Amino acid sequence: MAAGYLEILRAKHCVRLLVGTLVGRLPNAVSALVIMMFVRAEGGGYSLAGALVAVYGVANAVGQPVLGRLVDLYGQPRVQLPAALVSALGAAVFVLGGIDPLWPAYAAVAVAGLFTPPLEGGLRALWPSVLRKEEQVHTAYAMDAVAQEVMFTVGPLLVTLCVSLWSAQVAMLVLNALGVLGAVSVVVSKPSRVWRSAPREAHWLGALRSRGLSALLGAFLFVGVALGSITVAALAYADGRGGDAVYGWLMAGLGLGALFGGTVYGARPWGGSPERRLRVLVGLLSVCYLPLMLMPGAVGMTALTAVAGVFLAPCIACAFVIVDRHAPRGTVTEAFSWLVTTFTVGTSVGSAAAGPVVEWGGAVWGFAVPGVAGGVALVVLLATGRVLVAGGGRAVVAVSSENDPNGTVEPRFSSGDRA
Repeated sequence: MAAGYLEILRAKHCVRLLVGTLVGRLPNAVSALVIMMFVRAEGGGYSLAGALVAVYGVANAVGQPVLGRLVDLYGQPRVQLPAALVSALGAAVFVLGGIDPLWPAYAAVAVAGLFTPPLEGGLRALWPSVLRKEEQVHTAYAMDAVAQEVMFTVGPLLVTLCVSLWSAQVAMLVLNALGVLGAVSVVVSKPSRVWRSAPREAHWLGALRSRGLSALLGAFLFVGVALGSITVAALAYADGRGGDAVYGWLMAGLGLGALFGGTVYGARPWGGSPERRLRVLVGLLSVCYLPLMLMPGAVGMTALTAVAGVFLAPCIACAFVIVDRHAPRGTVTEAFSWLVTTFTVGTSVGSAAAGPVVEWGGAVWGFAVPGVAGGVALVVLLATGRVLVAGGGRAVVAVSSENDPNGTVEPRFSSGDRA
């Protein structure tokens, strides 16, 4: 099972790019938690903390595709590193200035979110230039999805450690400093320096002019809703059943299931159309959410959350392949950034929607939301099946050769709707 992953990790530059990207994304991964803890430490209420987190999330959702388009136009180092520095500066201004007065705090948080570098999309744009076989790229996408789950597990632990040793203020500063170092590690690497996007057709819609990509984003909005709603429902379940400790186990179970599912999915090659495969995976994902409504004891519920998470990472990994197939020529970083934005917006909508549902019908109906959202995602994929399959043809695109010291462009494999 591990042979495919080891083959990728032995490839030149791969470990550096993967680790650097994960470290560079740490501030974004833990931003909501650190902002909440800092505001509470400063004496602010949950409403203020939630508002600041929302501002960060909206700014981040806006900034990712914009910065992704700039990366496609001007290359990675010219965009990723300045963005990382400005984002870290915004975070520093926020924690050093505090929450009084409020408007500088909101402005600083907005800057931190808006300029979060699109390292996630950038890494997926680099994989075809450092891996020689298309099936290796697909395995790398799966490994990327698994690594995300590790990051979202380790990140909160690092925050907790920093806060226990120092303070939430120091935690924000340290993690953003690590984020800048991660971005530096990526952009000074040869693959990042020589990578150039394929020539693109000037169009104000950019990557969104691909109907197949738009269909995928529509489906993944509801996958995000499912994930966002399950976290709120799990919190409601944990109240009265052990509180934070039980909630932590439920979230750990969800992450463990995703780790297992992504590892197994990426360990073997898959034939057939990824668009059709995604429909199966999303269907299984939605079905696995439904048993959560049984709400057994804490141990049984943790097991059910692990089962619920099994198909999440495979869905994400399969979506990466489809994005690559449908992104118009010269928009690959922007296209991946749109997927990140859509998923982020979906999780926010899911969290917001699950709250009133839980207040109305309790945790049991809260756990119905992810199953329904997964079902809607499947309906979107089924309704747009022709668009997705028709647009997923193969094409040769231009990417920089790591073997060319001058960074010239050579044709390499890829696929996509290049209209």
